[in-house]
Amino acid sequence: MPGSGAGEKTERATPKKRRDERKKGNVFSSKDLVAALFLLIVFLVLKALAPLMYVTFSNSMKTWLSLCDGSFKLTDSGMKSIFIDIVKTTLIIAGPVMAVAVLSNVIFTGAQTRFIFSGEALKPKFSRINPIEGIKRLFSLHSLVEVAKSLIKIAVISAIIYDHIKNSIRTIAKLFDVDLLSSVAYIASEIFSTVMIIAIFFVGLGVFDFLYQWWEYEKNLRMTKQEVKEEFKQTEGDPQIKGKIRQKQQEMSRRRMMQQVPNADVVIRNPTHYAVAILYDPDKNNAPVVIAKGMDYVALKIIDIAKEHGVTLTENKPLARALYEEVDLGREIPPTFYQEVAEILAWVYDLKNKKLPV
Repeated sequence: MPGSGAGEKTERATPKKRRDERKKGNVFSSKDLVAALFLLIVFLVLKALAPLMYVTFSNSMKTWLSLCDGSFKLTDSGMKSIFIDIVKTTLIIAGPVMAVAVLSNVIFTGAQTRFIFSGEALKPKFSRINPIEGIKRLFSLHSLVEVAKSLIKIAVISAIIYDHIKNSIRTIAKLFDVDLLSSVAYIASEIFSTVMIIAIFFVGLGVFDFLYQWWEYEKNLRMTKQEVKEEFKQTEGDPQIKGKIRQKQQEMSRRRMMQQVPNADVVIRNPTHYAVAILYDPDKNNAPVVIAKGMDYVALKIIDIAKEHGVTLTENKPLARALYEEVDLGREIPPTFYQEVAEILAWVYDLKNKKLPV
């Protein structure tokens, strides 16, 4: 049936719609990709700084344990020194990791959202607590995809951890025979390699999620044909109103033109299809000027007004049509018409016993 698809969102979002949605804070981003890159970066930083963190923590522990021999006295300056040492140790061990964690989240999220800040998302909305809307969201395609991703994550992480433990179980059993430092180093190395594999898998899943979020965002942003038309009316103006304004302007222009017809020296016509009113004032112009012109109904109107005010009429089909098509209203005639128009003006002034202006 005609118009049956009028409500379907088949049109791509317009630039204005995209700008409005951005102002509302509605932008697409993949949290999975951010989390995966965050995990990868943080563990790479941990691996790079692990020796420094170990040395710093070890030296601090030795210093603090040495204070337990009874020689340390609890004074204000002593407690202040211990506090400063604890803060320094914490900053050296955790500071770089925390800074990288915060920066990576900001950078990776900002790269997707182009660092948009909007308070619209913080405003309370009834739809968020509406149970009916909640049920719809629960069984939506988005929710099903999220559940599928969660199940895949759990399955893959479990498989990776199981595979690593299975391959390392014999080595782990032998750690009881080696020193503590070597055991910790081996376990840390195994944990890091396991996490790196998981992080790389998460990055791949994050890329898929990014593409899915982009597709879903574009789908939700689509507009109906009617919405596109309404937006065009708002931004460019209603075509019907613009047409009426243009019509009014043309009517006003035509009315002003008709007011000039009584001042014409002659009206050249063809005989009813075209009419061109000519005025020659040597004090103002170098050549005769077309002060009114028209075809069909407008031509007849010019002729009627000319008759009412005693303006001379002459019939010259080729000249009337040529002047109408080639000379704009209010412009002097080009030299190609000088001879013919001059002859007509001479005839007109001869009829009125007037001298032709020079």
